[in-house]
Amino acid sequence: MVAFPPLQYFGSPALTGFQAVGTELYNTVNNDLSVSSYFQFIPSAAFVEDTTKTGLRPKPGDPGGFDFKSWTAVSADFLIRAAFSIVGTELTFETYLYQVSKSSLVFSKKYKGPTIAVRRIAHTFSNDVLKELTGREGMYLSKIVVSSDRNVKPFKEIYTMDWDGAQVNKVTALKTLSISPNWSQDAKKIAFTSYVQKRGQRNADLFLLDLMSGKRISVSNRTGINSGASFAPDNRHIFLTVSHGVSPDIYKVNFEGALIKRITEGPTGAMNVEPAVSPDGKKIAFSSDRAGRPMIYVMDIDGKNITRLTFGGDFNASPTWSPDGQSIAFAGQTGTNFDIFVIGVTDKNKLIRLTEAKKANGKPASNEDPSFSPDGRFVMYTSDRTGSNQIYISTVDGSEERRVTQDQHNYFKPKWSPNID
Repeated sequence: MVAFPPLQYFGSPALTGFQAVGTELYNTVNNDLSVSSYFQFIPSAAFVEDTTKTGLRPKPGDPGGFDFKSWTAVSADFLIRAAFSIVGTELTFETYLYQVSKSSLVFSKKYKGPTIAVRRIAHTFSNDVLKELTGREGMYLSKIVVSSDRNVKPFKEIYTMDWDGAQVNKVTALKTLSISPNWSQDAKKIAFTSYVQKRGQRNADLFLLDLMSGKRISVSNRTGINSGASFAPDNRHIFLTVSHGVSPDIYKVNFEGALIKRITEGPTGAMNVEPAVSPDGKKIAFSSDRAGRPMIYVMDIDGKNITRLTFGGDFNASPTWSPDGQSIAFAGQTGTNFDIFVIGVTDKNKLIRLTEAKKANGKPASNEDPSFSPDGRFVMYTSDRTGSNQIYISTVDGSEERRVTQDQHNYFKPKWSPNID
């Protein structure tokens, strides 16, 4: 159990807007730690101490400080005391994490930055709390890249946002269908497919966007489909699906678009799509209908030693690797809808179903496009259960689920970034 009293303000009360900054700080941290599933927060109504009248440090070292006994009384395991101040445009966030049972300080730290970075400061503190208490860094500094019709119908553009759906930023304005985005290994570039006008027709070309400069280059514009990009760990090559006007196969290209190697080749008429490179760069997961129904397969990075991973369902698609390379999440169709599953790479019997939702009319909802969080504890996906395609996350065991986007737009194929420094 965690007690997290409201933040104290140490700055000038004459400063306008400080309340909004404090609210954003507090709410962001509270949401981060709540979503982690590690912590339960004690309601402020249960507090026996007036935290507006006690300091951030305990008695007797600070005569005006708090009393650990007040937090033992409400069964708090940990106590977060924090305050903030603003000077000009600089924000200082002073934090203390205590272990109540031992009456001891776990860590204290001051975070500084411009007020426009308030959410980043909050996410950084949340990461530090999680790492101190669990030994594992959280995903709070990660982002999402996604295709959406948000305010651009009938088109789709590429957007980025924080992992929790905040700070939405449209990064393309091509006024066409831009789909299937993915992050580079350093999260500085995004590959995506866009249906651009070419010789009187629209072709599904693959582009590479540099987020810092805004520069966009064409990587693969071969006639037909150029889609499903997955970056190699060397951050210099991309694996993608290319059709050349015939059955699609998986190819390897460099950032300049030079064709390095054809990875799959049939069998004749077979579809080999949606490559996903493993974290260690040694394997590729992909979807193929070479045995009849589309199923998930795994092969060596050079296309050798192809093995079938899934055997159930009518249509299995969109494989994505867990960060430790031990599991693959995919969307599996059973009947009329898709659901998200996680399967062990070496233990195929280790299959977990993450989703099973219904629409308002009682019919099964479709849940698609999975992507693992950088810490491996969550899977993100889209679901049409509300009538529009919204983004959700679930713990990898399916025990907890949360909705990320809270609007009526449609989102497609979200990809979770690495943590962004």
